[in-house]
Amino acid sequence: MMKLSVEEISDQLKNLDGWSIKDEKLHKDFEFESFNEAFGFMTRASMEIEKMNHHPEWFNVYNKISVDLMTHDAGGITKNDIQLAKILNSLA
Repeated sequence: MMKLSVEEISDQLKNLDGWSIKDEKLHKDFEFESFNEAFGFMTRASMEIEKMNHHPEWFNVYNKISVDLMTHDAGGITKNDIQLAKILNSLA
């Protein structure tokens, strides 16, 4: 999997609501009504994440989840990261 160029990433960000680049990773903060909703999102997301075998860095405190995506093997953001970001948006 090849890492995307800065131009390709910028182009993809136009279609990724709420995502930005932070520390050379795709980043988004999700906020839910409750811990149960946040945990439910993580549970639903885990099914898709396992299918892709592409695991995010994420951090949860109560109703908030911070997600960072990058492909370590490629040394940056790839099409897999873009695809997972789209899936996470659809599940939220």
